[in-house]
Amino acid sequence: MPQSAPAVPAPLDLAQALIRCPSVTPADKGALGVLEAALVPLGFRCERLRFSAPGTPDVENLYARWGDGGRNFCFAGHTDVVPVGDATAWTVDPFAGDVIEGRLYGRGATDMKSAIAAFVAAAGRFLAGGGGRLDGSISLLITGDEEGPAINGTTKVLQWLAERGEALSACVVGEPTNPLRLGEMMKIGRRGSLTARITVHGIQGHVGYPHLADNPLPRLLDILTMLKTRRLDGGNAHFEPSNLEITTVDVGNPANNVIPAAAHAVLNIRYNTEQTSAGLKSWITRCCEAVCGPAGRADANAGRFDLVLEDGAMPFLTEPGPFVAAMAEAVQAGTGRVPELSTTGGTSDARFIQAFCPVVEFGLVGQTMHKVDENVLVADIAALSQVYEGMLRRFFALQS
Repeated sequence: MPQSAPAVPAPLDLAQALIRCPSVTPADKGALGVLEAALVPLGFRCERLRFSAPGTPDVENLYARWGDGGRNFCFAGHTDVVPVGDATAWTVDPFAGDVIEGRLYGRGATDMKSAIAAFVAAAGRFLAGGGGRLDGSISLLITGDEEGPAINGTTKVLQWLAERGEALSACVVGEPTNPLRLGEMMKIGRRGSLTARITVHGIQGHVGYPHLADNPLPRLLDILTMLKTRRLDGGNAHFEPSNLEITTVDVGNPANNVIPAAAHAVLNIRYNTEQTSAGLKSWITRCCEAVCGPAGRADANAGRFDLVLEDGAMPFLTEPGPFVAAMAEAVQAGTGRVPELSTTGGTSDARFIQAFCPVVEFGLVGQTMHKVDENVLVADIAALSQVYEGMLRRFFALQS
């Protein structure tokens, strides 16, 4: 007798099973095991990858692949979730995966266990529809480190793939991308992120004897004024204007009659492809030197400044073309809405994947992600699964 096709998991059932694993970063709590148990019967080869780095927690990751050759369509996501916060503020158990009045509740329901479940079900239906035959491969890159330091997750899985000569042809990241309704928005890029930590040194003293002290605050404020008053750019066809925000100014001074010895500020720039990290770093340094003099000056403390510049992410864009168009067509077919091709929002693991293959992001409505009573419409999970199946069909129909 011919063997029957493996049962394709229902996306809601799999989403509930994943939510019931309290996988707060970096703990796995069985989430990857639940996923592996759903993928193996569909013919996926699953490899669990544990990575470590000094000063960071070990992280479990999963790479699953169906097929050995041809173009490799990858779905990327994460099973780790943020903490629930005050559990007593929730009206439901955050890890019960309850369905109430057509909505699935629980930490990870929106960000992004339901999207993972939707893709697994979509891949199962797609493969079953082709009789288990496909000129190509389907893979899932699932990390447990997206909500954390992002050191032992996606980046190291990508390195592991490169070392074994395994390539990704295109990728969809299942982050929640839609503001209000499923189908409104698909991400085709992200802005870069740069943080600057500025410390201006002075000489502590009594406010009644200012000639015996040197107040660093006016110099710090002059630097911040120079930085904040510049219009960085006007944006471009795919990105909004770059933006600088001062996030803290502090001297740690509880006394009103003491001139502080140092003043500190932190700022963050979210920037588009009109800027470069090197160019922004040079500009910030020049502004500090214009007020305080050259960096590293050794003449006592007065006027000296310290500057630490940290890259969070580089900007990237997946240029609209056949791949982006095919993914957008799948969104429209599955939701009835033409998605806006956006680059807004924060960062995601797409910032790592973009160096390996074209990548877009599409997932659920993000209204409740990271919030108390995080939830998603059950109907949206089903519709998202249909979108993902349409993405697979259209991708493998594209000319290679």
